[in-house]
Amino acid sequence: MTEPAAYVMLNRLRAVEWVGDWDHALARVRSRRILMREYLRRAALWAQEYAAESAWPFFDVTQYVDPEFRPSPGTAAELQAFLSRVPGSEIRETCAGAVRLADMRERNPAALPDLPDLYEPLVLFYERGGEFVRDNAGGLDLTGVSFRPGTPQGNLRTPPFLALGETVLDALDTKGRVSYYAADGGRAPVMRRRVVRGERHDEVFGPDLRWEPTDRLPEREEAVKGAGLVPLDEIAAAELIGDAVGRASR
Repeated sequence: MTEPAAYVMLNRLRAVEWVGDWDHALARVRSRRILMREYLRRAALWAQEYAAESAWPFFDVTQYVDPEFRPSPGTAAELQAFLSRVPGSEIRETCAGAVRLADMRERNPAALPDLPDLYEPLVLFYERGGEFVRDNAGGLDLTGVSFRPGTPQGNLRTPPFLALGETVLDALDTKGRVSYYAADGGRAPVMRRRVVRGERHDEVFGPDLRWEPTDRLPEREEAVKGAGLVPLDEIAAAELIGDAVGRASR
């Protein structure tokens, strides 16, 4: 028998180590940053759909989709017991929304708009290092990086990040200062240059779906274009990595 979607989501959230190991979260700071950025984009889309901009970014969207919706009594009781152990009102609100939206989608999918899953990037963020906290200036402390949430309107212009698989997220996480490159026209394979404590590491995301040393990157940055390579931002690099993972799985 298939487990109800609300319980699948609730069990994922129960497994999160909310106030976890600093080193664990810090090692995943790049993927957590990009996941938070994608959540804020999706939250802006949903807020726009339901005129909920005043509640953005951390809200239970089911209250706007259908104010009369209620999960089953058993689900509601287990959710309430779980929320009592979750730190922070904004995190509790999104966890409640994730469980309720999963329940709503399963019970009445026609009630939902054709928008990307709202909470999946944020749940992945939680699974990869636990909580976030607000700093004194209104920013978000993602453990190791400060993040400015901006405005709903600004986040509507954020490029989408759709490659949410674990292999892609793991490939983004590394130490040092990173620059990404691809063949002219933004074609695979993805290459990166990492500088860690002054030491340079040039790598390519290979067919084995892992980073391997490469000598294809010129030593001097100004020679990159002449070598038929173009710089990539983090989103573009992640999408190309996702394409490589997709091809390997076929």
